[in-house]
This record gives sequence, structure tokens and C-alpha cells, in this order.
Amino acid sequence: MNDSLSRLQQRRSVPVRWLGEPGPSPSEVETLLTVASRVPDHGKLVPWRFIVIEGEARQRLGEVLVKAFQADQPEADPEKVETERNRFAQAPLVVAVVSRVVPHVKIPDWEQVLSAGAVCMNLLNAANALGYGASWLTGWAAFDRRVLDVLGLAPDERIAGYVHIGTAKEIPIDRPRPALGDIVTRF
Repeated sequence: MNDSLSRLQQRRSVPVRWLGEPGPSPSEVETLLTVASRVPDHGKLVPWRFIVIEGEARQRLGEVLVKAFQADQPEADPEKVETERNRFAQAPLVVAVVSRVVPHVKIPDWEQVLSAGAVCMNLLNAANALGYGASWLTGWAAFDRRVLDVLGLAPDERIAGYVHIGTAKEIPIDRPRPALGDIVTRF
């Protein structure tokens, strides 16, 4: 079995709390984004883009989350407020994959949304291939207009996922996977 197939068979998400320094170098970030963008894209519409969140930007985004969270939950426990403050500060790199549907007479919206999902998966696989751990998450911050506005999303754009990337402090044990007999039919 070749190395690529072996890595794909072993890929698993690493909890964000287990991701730390070092993170990808600038050239590795470029490699990650280049690989992530090599997905099926019917019509070459490029219905997605990236927002790279690293360094101090992670803390700035955390403060945005705290403000929105406390506006909605003014009586929130201080521990929950700190969780929001640190949501993007644990992994050294977070890539927001932004999805947008480009109106087209021949290419359905669904295909474009799936293309953005493929970008997220390619990003996870590329991080794994470079020896990093990663996790693809959404959560309330992917849907809150106040957060999206700060990140510069247009009204017709959505977050397909926040992909957190760093060095795995621990490797999680593999979770049970479905038996192929339970999920495969033949026509």
C-alpha cells in the first residue's frame, strides 16, 4: 500500500484542545491552501475562498466572540465566556473556508456547496499529509452574522467550516467506523 492511501486510512480528527505549536510555516500554509483548492469545481466557478486566522488574529476573533456571546447571554458563567474567548486560540492556525453560490443556469447550488465541503476535506488531508493534526468544525460562530461581518463575509457567503490545524499533543484512538455491509448497496 502506498503512503498516501495509508495516511487516508488513518486520518482522524484531532480535538482542538489537543492541537498546539508548532503550526505550519508560511510555505506550508501556502501548500495547504493550494492542495485544498484542488477540488471538483464544475464550471470553474471557485465558489469558495479562505480566511487565514493565525497569531494575534486568533485572540482578536476571540474578543469578537465574547462580545456577541455576552450580548446574547449576559448572565453566562465566566468559564463559558473564557471558552468563547479561546475558541480560536488553541490551534496555531485556523482556516475559515467560505462558501458562496455563484448563480449559474447549468450548475446547481448544491454542487457548489459540495465543492466547498471538498475544500475542507482536502485541507484536512493536506494537514495530515504534512504531519499535523486538524479538526473541521462549525459551531455558532459559523452562523452568527455579527461574527461573519467582522470576518468580512458578504450577505450571500457562509462558513463551510473552520479548520483548526496544529501539532497534535495526543493522537485520539480511532472511533468505530461503519461496516461497509451496513452502508453499501449495489444497483
